Amino acid sequence: MFDKLNDINVNPRGYSPLALAYIGDAVYEIVVRDYIIKKANAPVNQLHKATKQYVKASGQAKMYHKIKDILTAEELAVLKRGRNAKSASSPKNGDIREYRLATGVEALVGFLYLNNEIERLANIMEIGIAEIEREI
Repeated sequence: MFDKLNDINVNPRGYSPLALAYIGDAVYEIVVRDYIIKKANAPVNQLHKATKQYVKASGQAKMYHKIKDILTAEELAVLKRGRNAKSASSPKNGDIREYRLATGVEALVGFLYLNNEIERLANIMEIGIAEIEREI
């Protein structure tokens, strides 16, 4: 079944920034959950509480500020397109600026994932997670 999924080639440059953020949100969450669960085997409510610090908009905004200066021109363009995209939804908690920065991070994650740049994605996530952890 998964072999068929690998046969699908996509060009992430043709996707809207919000479509990239859509898949990026899921990939980002999985990377963070993987990181959290490998740090400690704990009850699910504790895992969820720890994960929230990384996946909420303010955490992703911290990541945005840490990674923006190490990105390639293309990655930075994707980040900015995601940040500037006008979404139909608004933040449940937090401010709109952090929400937009978070959307930029998610768009970049989605772009790298769909472009199969997994090593680069892992490197950026590692830097960003370390920054969030430093500020927790």
